[in-house]
Amino acid sequence: MGRDTYWPGARQGGCASPRRRRSVRSLTGGGDGRSKIHEAACACGGLRLRLKGDPEYVSSCACQACQRRTGAAFGVTAIFSQDQELEHSGDVKVWRRIAESGAWVDYSFCPTCGTTVWWLAEGRPGKIMAAGGCFADKDFPPPQRMIWIEHRAPWVRPPEGVPEILGAP
Repeated sequence: MGRDTYWPGARQGGCASPRRRRSVRSLTGGGDGRSKIHEAACACGGLRLRLKGDPEYVSSCACQACQRRTGAAFGVTAIFSQDQELEHSGDVKVWRRIAESGAWVDYSFCPTCGTTVWWLAEGRPGKIMAAGGCFADKDFPPPQRMIWIEHRAPWVRPPEGVPEILGAP
């Protein structure tokens, strides 16, 4: 199934309610982070996403969409290749948002607790974005940048040395 038809019925402002489970592929690899398994889960534990290997990068975002998605002053996004997805399990709902650019973003969230666990974006083909806080792993890689800083609260600052970017990179 192509990722452009990943969530049949998803539309702007609408939800689709598919349930999909993919089988876990063989876990092989060296000790360089490519074989590490990361699991993200919603607040109630009913929706889970497993990914193999470290994210391509992690970004903090202070845009208003991320503020509203997380209910916090900024979001943390881990960007993976879709090939790194091993499986996801549990009931999922999808809400499609149309970004200022006109491109769609499909947010996958738990219908029980409402936590957004991952999303796909038209502007990032082949990528799966996961909510950094859903990993609950103190050793998870830290953000490598902060974007959309023009929308952040004045008290929000990234760690020292992390680049701050106006708008999207």
